[in-house]
Amino acid sequence: MSINYRNLTCSTADALVIYLLEDNLAVSNEELNKNIKFAEERELFKGKNGEIYRFTRALDNTIQTVVLVGLGKEENLTLDNVREATGKGVKKVKALGLKNIFLRVPHTEKINLEELIKTMATSAELASYTFNKYKTSEMEEKELNISISRCGIKEATKEIEEAINEGVEVAKGIIIARNLVNEPSNVIYPETLAEEAIKVGKESGFEVEVHGVDKIKALKMEAFYNVAKGSSKEPKLIVMRYFGDKDNKDNVLGLVGKGLTYDSGGYSIKPTDSMLDMKSDMGGAASVIGAMSIIAKRGLKLNVIAVVAACENLISGEAYKPGEVIGTMAGKTIEVVNTDAEGRLTLVDAVHYIITEEKVNEVIDLATLTGAALVALGETTTAVVTNNQNFFEELKSASEYTGDKMWQLPAFDDYKKLIKSDIADLKNSGGRFAGTITAGLFIEAFVQDKPWLHLDIAGTAWTSKNSDLGVKGGTGAPVHTLYELAKRRSK
Repeated sequence: MSINYRNLTCSTADALVIYLLEDNLAVSNEELNKNIKFAEERELFKGKNGEIYRFTRALDNTIQTVVLVGLGKEENLTLDNVREATGKGVKKVKALGLKNIFLRVPHTEKINLEELIKTMATSAELASYTFNKYKTSEMEEKELNISISRCGIKEATKEIEEAINEGVEVAKGIIIARNLVNEPSNVIYPETLAEEAIKVGKESGFEVEVHGVDKIKALKMEAFYNVAKGSSKEPKLIVMRYFGDKDNKDNVLGLVGKGLTYDSGGYSIKPTDSMLDMKSDMGGAASVIGAMSIIAKRGLKLNVIAVVAACENLISGEAYKPGEVIGTMAGKTIEVVNTDAEGRLTLVDAVHYIITEEKVNEVIDLATLTGAALVALGETTTAVVTNNQNFFEELKSASEYTGDKMWQLPAFDDYKKLIKSDIADLKNSGGRFAGTITAGLFIEAFVQDKPWLHLDIAGTAWTSKNSDLGVKGGTGAPVHTLYELAKRRSK
């Protein structure tokens, strides 16, 4: 897909998408205003947030489809409104089989022009996303050509061109994560996930180092290895490094993504229905790869290291079993009470590794960790557990800008009692109550008092239905927020 400033004009596009505010249903074109007035008088379109209306008009020797999308009242206008309107408009035009689309930037004092254009570019890319590569009967999709501008403006400033470029690059990072999550587990497994990380690193400008089972054993990553050993596919420790601030190499942000490329539950086996989408259990890994891509492409002035402990959780004569006591890279012992609480076992070794070996100063871990997060917050909100309130407020501010919803859960010491073991330092599950919290606090036991955020994306990394900005499957959340947090730190 091509998104540009002005390859098309209001009159040369197959489709014209017009954003309208509820309190200003007018554009600088008399003919269009008559049509808009017609729709308003017949109560077909009033500009309410999320409202959409389509008509056609004769134009020279052809016809043009015009799509009106509502933004609501200007006083309530947010970037989320712009995202929704863009998604609705692009999906409507795409469904009609049209390929040359002009998105007419709305006139508003509420949001500056560059922010509007950047958001429209990101949203247009995401709304156009599909994952049909395995449908042999699927017709080849038309390549979309989208221009974003205001009718009558001829020249793009450097700021506008940069806004479009950034918006597109953000979307492409999100799409990297979506594609990785949507690939089936016979295509993406530890080795191929590592290959994809290497490929993205080369294209984006960050270093990737991959360690196999011998190095994992040498590092004494026993928890990680115990989860992995039930599969015939070798685990991989994937380390991604980006140093954009080489004068401050001691100041490094750490990202850790859960990389279970498939999770059967092990001997604590999942029911079949719960296994169908378990290719998505590496959503955390996909998100950090996508975020690293944007951070490196944008050349941000900060240092980021990301780590993924990639493996499968399967059943075999080698697989770990409930009741076992296993070690960790940190030296702590863990009683395994549930082999389906495996992600936290891989994460604690990855967290310990990134702190002790890569010397990061703070850590964000991302994981499709608990069904409890989905039960509590649904598919719209990421659960967050932290040991540092300032770090959380920084994340929250970035997420409010990007539209990724976050909700902080309590981390009281009382919850830590639920993961105490009678025979080991910890047990890997605290039971049904407060499952998302206890899973997070299990990881906290290995962060060595570093500022830490745990993002449980079990509900947000995957969606069960189509939306304005995507389709059923991987969402790419919260890639945009990770990038935005990094961008705000970039000097």
